Amino acid sequence: MNGQQIKHFPEFLLLQEGENFTTYCNSSSLLSSLQSYKQTPGGSPVLLMILAKSGEVKTQQRWTGRFGESRQRSFLHLTAAQLSDAGTYFCAEA
Repeated sequence: MNGQQIKHFPEFLLLQEGENFTTYCNSSSLLSSLQSYKQTPGGSPVLLMILAKSGEVKTQQRWTGRFGESRQRSFLHLTAAQLSDAGTYFCAEA
């Protein structure tokens, strides 16, 4: 990836059931596309969403993702968190 770094934040977030949350990914360089994943302890990463177009907004169930116009920033927003949403979330270039 030519030294590219994708930073994800917040690194840690404690939520109550029913609360909404948003995670952000910032890249040090332009991205062709972005994948968002969720991983539970001891489990394999599960693909949540692929964003491939600048400015793209995609909604899947309770998730909404947006790939920034600059192709360096994105966010993933969850509505009404449930216990099953607990885990580690991260981004990777597709």
